[in-house]
Amino acid sequence: MKSTSLAAIGIAFAAAFGPLAVQAQTVKVAFIDPMSGPLAATTQNQRRNIDETLAYLRKRDKWPDDFKFEVVPFDNKNEPQTSLIQLNKAVNEGYRFILQGLSSSVSHAMIEGVNKYNERNPGKEILLLNPTSTDTELTNEKCSFWHFRFEPNTDMKAEATTSQIVQNMPEVKKIYLINANYAMGQATSKALKELLKRKKPSLEIVGDDLVPFNQVKDYSPYVAKIKASGADLVVTSLFGPDIIGILKAARDAGIKTKMFTYYAHNRGVAGSLGDAFVGQVYNTTLWNPNNPPDFKGSELLTAFRKKYPGDDINVPNIPNVFAMVAAAVLKAKSTEPVKVAYAMEGMKMNGLADEIEMRKSDHQLQQPLYVTTYVKVDGKDKDLKFDTDGSGYGWKTIKRLDAFVASQPTSCQMKRP
Repeated sequence: MKSTSLAAIGIAFAAAFGPLAVQAQTVKVAFIDPMSGPLAATTQNQRRNIDETLAYLRKRDKWPDDFKFEVVPFDNKNEPQTSLIQLNKAVNEGYRFILQGLSSSVSHAMIEGVNKYNERNPGKEILLLNPTSTDTELTNEKCSFWHFRFEPNTDMKAEATTSQIVQNMPEVKKIYLINANYAMGQATSKALKELLKRKKPSLEIVGDDLVPFNQVKDYSPYVAKIKASGADLVVTSLFGPDIIGILKAARDAGIKTKMFTYYAHNRGVAGSLGDAFVGQVYNTTLWNPNNPPDFKGSELLTAFRKKYPGDDINVPNIPNVFAMVAAAVLKAKSTEPVKVAYAMEGMKMNGLADEIEMRKSDHQLQQPLYVTTYVKVDGKDKDLKFDTDGSGYGWKTIKRLDAFVASQPTSCQMKRP
């Protein structure tokens, strides 16, 4: 897979980054995620995000032209084994930085693959940059010096979600959990149950479904179970086609149960709902462009929407990944992965929306979290400047958790080279 052929169809990205006291060279990043199948639309959004991000950060952080990022996609079909094959291919083609985040099950395999490769190839190490997968184990029991996670983990999201439920939703008595049956969904279910039991034992969990990941075509049977359970609130970490599927099924069934999600801000969700869930859907996320009084990433978001009408920046951690890697290269005065890794440990900087910090102990990014609610963006509320996907609907911040509040302890016992 050569970048020259890919550039012709617009999927190789390049930007310069920083005055370094080393010879100019290219930082090659292999983007190993699903480029085909049900999650391809999510990945396409990330590829567009990368394109605009590099131009934005070069201007924001005043990167000169000495260095370039070259980001080339490798299709892993969202399969662990295929991901390892593509990892091997990328390494053989000279890539030292790997970008992968869909999904947590794949990330588990990738961490093991990167660890084994680096053990066998001292001096030729590679780094795994994780913008999206959330299973808490990845920065706890499975933590690795070679892995950096930029997405809030499942425990952090569960902390924000359960805090909102317990403190601000007294009408909720019965909760139904529905998540995907793989690492992230299982971890989400576990974290939610533990936190809800500890924070408010009187809350009743009336359902706890784990559904096949990206395989359910009809969610109406699950919605029927939710309705029969008498739940006041559904909490789900489903994403991609699954979150659209369950929300559409709930809309079609006419149920009034509130929904608390992690990924309803993703591409295509708002446009598929319309008025049906205004004020009924809540979302825990790491940013909200409608965060008063000022959203720092407005310039990037506006440029992105102008270039890609009907699309949005749905993965705001992409800018954080490239901003921090560039800053680490500047600090280390090197593109060698070991030196860049040490430079990123403990690093604090301005992210797309807030100040971020890469925690040294486990390589889990620390950042604020936002609880939002689904609203109509019609110009009546001055704080609602951005809708989602050009749909006329978007998200209003109802609670912001500072990084130190969202932060969770780690069991990581990291071994460093």
